[in-house]
Amino acid sequence: MSDDTENNSAEPSEKVNGNLIQIARESGAEEAGEPLNLGRRVRELRKARGWTLEQAAGQAGLARSTLSKIENGQMSPTYEALKKLAVGLEISVPQLFTPPQRDQINGRMDVTRAAKGTPYATATYEHTLLAGSLRQKRMMPYTARIRARSVEEFDGWVRHDGEEVLYVLTGVIRLYTEFYEPVEMRRGDSAYYDAAMGHNVISLSAEDATILWVTSVN
Repeated sequence: MSDDTENNSAEPSEKVNGNLIQIARESGAEEAGEPLNLGRRVRELRKARGWTLEQAAGQAGLARSTLSKIENGQMSPTYEALKKLAVGLEISVPQLFTPPQRDQINGRMDVTRAAKGTPYATATYEHTLLAGSLRQKRMMPYTARIRARSVEEFDGWVRHDGEEVLYVLTGVIRLYTEFYEPVEMRRGDSAYYDAAMGHNVISLSAEDATILWVTSVN
């Protein structure tokens, strides 16, 4: 795939400003989350495996120049590129946003104020990552506004390592899973499931539903 093709695949709602991911809202205003050095994280994961840029790009099915730009914070990858990176690095997408482990820290805490999480938008979900400053997290907490209205909007099942808790904050959703019948869920309902099992969520209410997701990190 040519470099031009890779660069043109970036979603128009995402912009790069150094290491900040900015989300352009429908109102025209932009919101910047806490600094998230995704490029540094990808580089550390690549080097931990002893891979060159060429090797890592080949594993992920990306152009070498595209991977280089991601590592240097020169472009914001689409969700499809993130999935390719995760598959190539043999980790889950949430683990791309988990900083590398350091010495054990005791008695730690992180407070995420309302609307101050790190935003990351996809075609079907609008995620807000929580507790972004904590390292060595064993859980990945985030809220999501569910944009999808039909399961056909997904490119197959979402699946990744670990276990996951879903809690409905507002609205009505339908949870699709690989081995169970679809389940309609409302505010206050929750589900706990194996995240390696295919799963997708859509909104059924007039307004986009919002949920809290907590994913275990191996």
